Amino acid sequence: MKNTFLSFVFLAFVITVQAQDYDFKVLVTKGKNELKRSAWEGLKVGTNLKKADEIRVGPNSYLGLIHSSGKPLELKEAKTYKVSDLLTKVTSSPSVLNKYTEFIISSNTTKRNNLTATGAVHRGPNTIHLFLPKSELAYAYGDSITVQWEKDKAAAPYIVTFTSFFGDELFKTETKNNYVTVNINSPAFASENEFQVNVVSKTDRKKSDDYPIRKVKKDERARVKPLLTEVLNQTKENTAINKLWQAGFFEKEKLFIDAATAFQKAVKLEPALQEQYDEFLLRNGMKELPKK
Repeated sequence: MKNTFLSFVFLAFVITVQAQDYDFKVLVTKGKNELKRSAWEGLKVGTNLKKADEIRVGPNSYLGLIHSSGKPLELKEAKTYKVSDLLTKVTSSPSVLNKYTEFIISSNTTKRNNLTATGAVHRGPNTIHLFLPKSELAYAYGDSITVQWEKDKAAAPYIVTFTSFFGDELFKTETKNNYVTVNINSPAFASENEFQVNVVSKTDRKKSDDYPIRKVKKDERARVKPLLTEVLNQTKENTAINKLWQAGFFEKEKLFIDAATAFQKAVKLEPALQEQYDEFLLRNGMKELPKK
């Protein structure tokens, strides 16, 4: 019994030490960002930062960090920061976000040339490709979703049409942008749990296929809701790093339409995150791998 107790204490100690192995991790780094220990060196995604370290954010650069509790912090002002000072900007209390840390970091360290766009459908040169997942994964949780598509294969403006699977028109709009945001719980969609969307170029008449979208089922919604509520409570501030974190949550839960919507919000707040959005689309088969 005594040995068992000592083993438990030792295991708890090891877990505690591992949990305190860093104060921040680097989630995103764009531009000239550096770390100083013995000398200044470039910062990489996944780098552990400790209290004694200093970091330098260069002009027109962006740095997204994760605190050991799981809480995100972004730095955009060009200056030198002491990690000890950054620690005062976040509380050290445990956060539900912590359990998503490794998934989000691993996603952001995946290199494009190692990606396999599973499920990506290769379409003809005259077909508009929408950045949506394959049919069996095309579920949406949120009220408001943003659907985006390639803009280099067809000229604006675009006509976007949502229809039922029986062909009844639910919502139709024209836009000069290569995306549209729609409330799928508005009266137009109230009686539909699944529908489809297509896009047509009004200029050259190129068009997309019909893409299915389904509302998350009741039992799955009940499972996700309390998890999402905790995440949203920890990421209330309207910052790019918080939107990126929300995108990571949705991706881990395989809600790719909601993840794409959050990624697009992140990119609007911080264009430096476009690469993260592109990598997300590629690794989940929502965008074709670039031709070599």
